[in-house]
Amino acid sequence: MDSGTEISRRRGRLASWAALLAVAALAACGTDPASTAAAAPSAPASAAERTPPPSPSTGKPGKTGQSGKAGESGEAGGRAAAPSASPDEAALPAPDERIPRDPAKLAKALETTTRRLHDAIDGWTGDGGTAKGGPPRAVVLQALYQQRIYRFTARNPGVASRAFARLPARLAAEARDNTTAIRGLLELAHPVKDASKFRIEEPPAASALLRHFKKAERRFGVEWEVLASVMFAETKFGRVRSPSYVGAKGPMQFMPGTWKAYGMGGDIHDPGDAVMAAANYLHASGAPRDYRRALYAYNHSRAYVDAILLHARQIKRDPRNYYAYYNWQVFVITTKGERRISGP
Repeated sequence: MDSGTEISRRRGRLASWAALLAVAALAACGTDPASTAAAAPSAPASAAERTPPPSPSTGKPGKTGQSGKAGESGEAGGRAAAPSASPDEAALPAPDERIPRDPAKLAKALETTTRRLHDAIDGWTGDGGTAKGGPPRAVVLQALYQQRIYRFTARNPGVASRAFARLPARLAAEARDNTTAIRGLLELAHPVKDASKFRIEEPPAASALLRHFKKAERRFGVEWEVLASVMFAETKFGRVRSPSYVGAKGPMQFMPGTWKAYGMGGDIHDPGDAVMAAANYLHASGAPRDYRRALYAYNHSRAYVDAILLHARQIKRDPRNYYAYYNWQVFVITTKGERRISGP
């Protein structure tokens, strides 16, 4: 989601964050209200709960909405190691690999890439375990190609719908979820003139982040998949280090005032502290009983809420999608076109 422009016109967020969200995109069909609701059912809020706390990124009161927003150390602050080379690297897609325009070939490319990506993730995580070390180059390159395919389909709904019709049912559903999420966020994006101002770093290790998400889930009851999806959307798992122009900081994008209320004395830039604060805030805003309301308080955009819930649903369906999203890169939408500013 893909980072680099305003996430919501209503909030005037720094341009970088909307592009980050857009990095997650596809575009074959509109959001299915029934399927989105199934991802996180809502319950009526009590009178005392109808005024959410201020949005983390703006410090303004949340709005109630019905629908909607380098070496691996193994420790909390561990950084992801640089990807290791693979013996069959020649068979991997290049960072600028051509994306087929023909629907049948596009479907084949997506199916093949997703299968190879899952195989590479299984090798990295021990087939269902926890990732050890930084992502292998096979994971990095397959994930980037998958992401680029989805960014293409986000802007070409006709080709996308014909391609998705050729996919196996499970992959077609995944593709449509990703498409809906990214397409909605792309519609919120506003191009920036200069992408060089955005500071990019290697993200914390995937395994370290996973521990943070699950620890926060145990404490506040907010599903770890939702927390992961929020960090994915906000800063691509901490890759984007620049603050927003209104002053939102850290991997979960908190305004200083909101951080003071929900940060529990932690460091706004520390991944573990930031995840715990986000869980605290979302819980205070209605999660896990009403994820839509809680996420809308976090970011006052229905497209944002839909995107978070759709990505979280994909992680729940297959945990390998967490590792795939973790390896999606930062794209910035500029006035001169799209530019990727992280990855190989």
